[in-house]
Amino acid sequence: MQIKLFDKTRWRLAAWYAGVMAVILAICGFSVYQVMIQAYLVSIDRELESVTGTLHNVIEPSLKQPAKIEPIIELILPNLCLANSDCPNSNHSKYQKFLHREHGMFSSVYQDKQYYIRFVDISDKLIAVAGFNPQELPQAFNSKTWQTLKDPQGNRYSQKSILLYTQSNQNWGYIQVGRSLKELDNRIFSFKIFFVIALPIGVILVGGSSWWLAGLAMQPIDKSYKQMQQFTSDASHELRTPLAAINATVETILDLEYLSEQEARETLRLIKRQNNRLAELVQDLLLLSRFDQKTQVVQKESCCLNDLINDLLEEFSDLANNTDLQLTSSLEYSQPLHVLGDEDQILRLFSNLIANAIQYTPAGGYVNVTLKRNNDDAVVEVRDTGIGIPSEEFPRIFDRFYRVDSNRSRSTGGSGLGLAIAKAIAQANGGSIEVQSQLSKGSTFIVRLPVFSAE
Repeated sequence: MQIKLFDKTRWRLAAWYAGVMAVILAICGFSVYQVMIQAYLVSIDRELESVTGTLHNVIEPSLKQPAKIEPIIELILPNLCLANSDCPNSNHSKYQKFLHREHGMFSSVYQDKQYYIRFVDISDKLIAVAGFNPQELPQAFNSKTWQTLKDPQGNRYSQKSILLYTQSNQNWGYIQVGRSLKELDNRIFSFKIFFVIALPIGVILVGGSSWWLAGLAMQPIDKSYKQMQQFTSDASHELRTPLAAINATVETILDLEYLSEQEARETLRLIKRQNNRLAELVQDLLLLSRFDQKTQVVQKESCCLNDLINDLLEEFSDLANNTDLQLTSSLEYSQPLHVLGDEDQILRLFSNLIANAIQYTPAGGYVNVTLKRNNDDAVVEVRDTGIGIPSEEFPRIFDRFYRVDSNRSRSTGGSGLGLAIAKAIAQANGGSIEVQSQLSKGSTFIVRLPVFSAE
């Protein structure tokens, strides 16, 4: 669950994602729309140009007199209708029969594509028409080569005009070839409907995805903020405890009218213990901070783990005896096993683990330290028969100030930094640390460090 503090940032981030993606989708959609329409227009223009050019090349060599329809034209265009004759319109049954006549080299073109062909003399007078015959198109002649015309119903037509010459090189008149753009307009309308429906749906989907992605993007920040809050809370508590003890002791002494030398010494000892605890906590925090910032000096040298473990077992033997525990070792690798690292830091690493094991193992249990080699790694296992750790706590067990049972840890004097320092030291010396545990059966902390060979 994310902190509400970041909700506004998440909304803002999601809005930016959605806005940018919506603009990109709109631009891409509009570009695709324009490219497809332009490609279709180019295809229509090329087809119209091809039909017009073919008609020009077939008809022009047979023209003898200006504005006169030669027989060959009627053969080529079987439904040719002279301007002064009774020509059926496009809805007339007679016109439909014209369109279904099989002869004529261009009949299939103007039947399927709704082509019309007009012949106009040089004085702008209509001579004849053929093919699809839209009656409501503007009749005024325009000699522009390319035109787009529109009838009262809004249907559009693309038209090309070419000047024809007789065999004696006289101006015969013009041939105008036009094509209905209804198919194109239908496609344009379909595209518009599609984009009107698809774009909002796309924006909604992008908005939902943006909200989800913004949540993913905010998770590391949210986690860091929670860790910072937890760290601040824990650090404040740990610092407050010795400070409160010192303050209470001082106030008690100040309330006394008379203080003997023995009482003064006891008071000073108490203040010193709390001060030492406070100083130790601050030193641990500074050490972890230096490890985080990679500024902690690691003086790497050859360290014999056999000697380090023996020294630590001797050091903790009295503590183990006082708590009725068996502290043993198993050195499975008989030869001296050396690693390259900071000896003081490695000593503290294993000291923290052994002290932890003794602290949380009840009387009558045992703590065993095992040293062995696995390929190029030296492996040290600190195993106890203590209270164990629930498996769901494994991911957080090395966090700073983290305790499985905070009350129990504080009652035994733990600050919750021991395992965090152990992990930092292991990583700074090129190693790793992990935990295996079963609740009420004990825990095993496994440290791996790279073996150092002098050869």
